[in-house]
Amino acid sequence: MTKLIALYKHPEDKAAFDDHYFNVHAPITAKIPGLREMKVTKFTATPMGETTPYYLMCEMVYDSPEDLKKGLRSEEGKASGKDLMSFAGNLVTLVIGEDE
Repeated sequence: MTKLIALYKHPEDKAAFDDHYFNVHAPITAKIPGLREMKVTKFTATPMGETTPYYLMCEMVYDSPEDLKKGLRSEEGKASGKDLMSFAGNLVTLVIGEDE
């Protein structure tokens, strides 16, 4: 399995971020061809009780690196990327990983 992971720093306005993320961005992203699963996690603290540098993480699972590339190149993938940059371009870090 191949994962595209989006890590979001804390937004200034969490309510506005959540509204856009869950009501606009996530539904666009969920339509990307080849996407098997999309799992969203909101962070609350570190094991030492400190505030984490990240607010939210989204793991998007694909069967293979090829499926991920095809999905990102699709119209739905392009729409997701465009929307991402419009509301969280300065907050997000994207990484790709492989399950062992």
